Amino acid sequence: MPLRVAVYPGSFDPVTYGHLDIIDRALKIFDGVIVAVARNSEKNALFTVQERIDMLTEILKDRPQARVETFEGLLVDYVRQAGATVVIRGLRAVSDFEFEFQLAQMNRNITREVETLFMMTSVPYSYLSSSIVKEVSHLNGPVDKLVPPLVKNALDEKFRPAR
Repeated sequence: MPLRVAVYPGSFDPVTYGHLDIIDRALKIFDGVIVAVARNSEKNALFTVQERIDMLTEILKDRPQARVETFEGLLVDYVRQAGATVVIRGLRAVSDFEFEFQLAQMNRNITREVETLFMMTSVPYSYLSSSIVKEVSHLNGPVDKLVPPLVKNALDEKFRPAR
């Protein structure tokens, strides 16, 4: 029986407990999940792609069915090249749905070989985004309950470097 592998793409700048919630729940459904860090030059990222890969790899080290990779270009091309057939997308609110629906429909228009699975985030993370985490951290607010300790430390280093 072939392995069922899904791709969970995103910028993960930085990874939050909301992202980890989706990953953990996807691992209950699929044999493997590829966490695919997008190389998107249009976004002003706080962390480099390599920093995001390193953080995710460390955070996911106890989840052997999850692996971290990076990609650029069309998502569906990457998904097919990776041997997967499903894209996982997390939804926080109705406002996320319209944009994600458009992406899913475009991907479906490009290929029928790739399906999109929408997963609602768990209630404690329904408001959480990487942008909010960066803003709160930048303003020296508490992010301990929003991101793993490794990420909190990395945020502190970015916003409050040692002098």
